[in-house]
Amino acid sequence: MAARDATMFWLSRRTANDVFLLYSFAETDSATEELRAFIIARAERIPDLRIRLAEIPGHLGYPRWVPAEFMSQQFVHHRPDGLSWQALLADLGELLGTGVVATEYPWRVHVFRSVHSAPRSAEPVVVVVLQLSHALADGTRAAAIARALFGMAVDEAVVHRTPDAPVDNSAYHPVGPAKTLTQPVDSCGQPCGWIAGRIDPRVLGVLSFPGRLAATAWRGRAAYRAQRELADRTAAGEVPATTDGFAPCVLNPAVPVGDHTVRMLVVDADELRIPGKTVTVTALTAISRALVDYLTELGAPPERLGTALPMALPTPSAARNNYRGLSIDLHIDEPDLRTRANLIAGDLATRRERALNPLLSAQDRVGEVVPAVLAVRDVERADLDSVPPSLDGNTVVSSVYRGPGDLAFAGAPVLFTGGFPALGTVMHLTHGVHGIGETITLSVHCDARVIPDPDRYLECLTVALDAVVAAHR
Repeated sequence: MAARDATMFWLSRRTANDVFLLYSFAETDSATEELRAFIIARAERIPDLRIRLAEIPGHLGYPRWVPAEFMSQQFVHHRPDGLSWQALLADLGELLGTGVVATEYPWRVHVFRSVHSAPRSAEPVVVVVLQLSHALADGTRAAAIARALFGMAVDEAVVHRTPDAPVDNSAYHPVGPAKTLTQPVDSCGQPCGWIAGRIDPRVLGVLSFPGRLAATAWRGRAAYRAQRELADRTAAGEVPATTDGFAPCVLNPAVPVGDHTVRMLVVDADELRIPGKTVTVTALTAISRALVDYLTELGAPPERLGTALPMALPTPSAARNNYRGLSIDLHIDEPDLRTRANLIAGDLATRRERALNPLLSAQDRVGEVVPAVLAVRDVERADLDSVPPSLDGNTVVSSVYRGPGDLAFAGAPVLFTGGFPALGTVMHLTHGVHGIGETITLSVHCDARVIPDPDRYLECLTVALDAVVAAHR
């Protein structure tokens, strides 16, 4: 498997980093066993859902993807007697602190039936939560897997490389299914020939170690030259400069995450669409105001705030995690929301321009060849328990449009979707901006100790969203 994906797997042993996708469907007359059969039948047609991880003893090589059959634990039916939307949110908070064991199975589906008082429906709904190991997929790839699982066409599948129409999180582009190989892939992300299939992977790891070490040194020199060139071009004004880091605030306490709390605001897409602005920019501007309002009420008004925003990369990659983080200033010192939105949009454009500069890829190429035994050592020794003096953002905002609203669960149409970026020592509050069809969901995932009144924060977010839209009309 790709080095970056292996890193996500090793990190999962130290912190909860699974990807969670929520889909709300209209309730169906189908029995729960029929729903289970639906998931099993669909999963059998999706290569990404027919594999698991196999580790190489002694970390002599990177873990491999190997074929795997569906296991009964991968379909979990919660609360068979039904539950309220608020009870669902409480259960979801507990789920977000869990993780799958990718060596057993890298994904599972949680099903909640007869959920009443849910958004967008006067009738009970079925809520499905797709949980994926981050080694298996990033946010964009996960959305494509879900589209294959619940798409109307039974022959939809998911690529093992970058989709034909990749989603970048600075714009409003759809995620869709794409063609794939008919067989599961191995450690290289594709069939790698007869040698890899006939030699003990430990032997391959030992034999490849000197070459990987030499390649690491060689690519490291190239990365150093690229770094110097990037610095020179930045100084000359040819490349946008980096964003100044953000000081930690009350959202970033140096303590382990406590109880996970979830809230969701589901709106019509038209309510977030502003001429000349992406949905992402509108959401970021609303979040900037909501954070200031809420933190001020807590008695901790911030002086400066920023967000880390994952951006899907358009270039093909063997890695399933194919994105780069952007550091966006939320410009909370600008009182006029229209002007603030323009500043955020400009910052997003310049951060994206820098992130796509080919010179940055040189460092990525170093990580691709580092021997596994050295890479896993770095992950195991990484300091995950302290907060650095400068952050890429005080919160995380993940924004992905998950495509047309033509998904269905055993014939029941989709109503809306949501997503919840993981929490960690640095990030105790994250946001999701996820759309499907003509609905957009702003999701809030927080540590209850940092956001003690999540309902009040959701009220602040609702008011802020209305204010941002009104400022542009």
